[in-house]
Amino acid sequence: MDRSGRAMGRRRALGAAGAAGVLISLAPAAGATPETARGLLGSLVKGTAREGRISILAPEIAENGAAVPFTVRVESPMTDADHVRAIHVVAEGNPAPGVASFRLGPLSGRAEVQFRARLAASQRVLAVAELGDGSLWMAARDVTVTVGGCGS
Repeated sequence: MDRSGRAMGRRRALGAAGAAGVLISLAPAAGATPETARGLLGSLVKGTAREGRISILAPEIAENGAAVPFTVRVESPMTDADHVRAIHVVAEGNPAPGVASFRLGPLSGRAEVQFRARLAASQRVLAVAELGDGSLWMAARDVTVTVGGCGS
């Protein structure tokens, strides 16, 4: 076979692979449930989280779920004795509930993270802060999404 014949074969193979990828991405993904989201949190942190010391700032209504802004803050002096080690965020209704995990330390300055997340639909977003003393703190925020951001 000549050089152009081999190139055409690669093109066809790449085209077929691309078409298969599109079909897979169009298949409906199963959404997470509150139980799977909490199960994910349970695998990330060990113990029971209490409410308080952590807050989630996000719009009550997000017109587009493709990039919803979030700020998660934890009340902590961020000293060697009292600091936030990690912040984990999950979304109960996303096909993949794990949104983000952030590692912090006393040199972080303040316990605050800002990010944008994709939300498939209206749902509850949970954040858990893991402190240096081993305590866990949790907050939840309901966000209403008018246009889903995960292919819905």
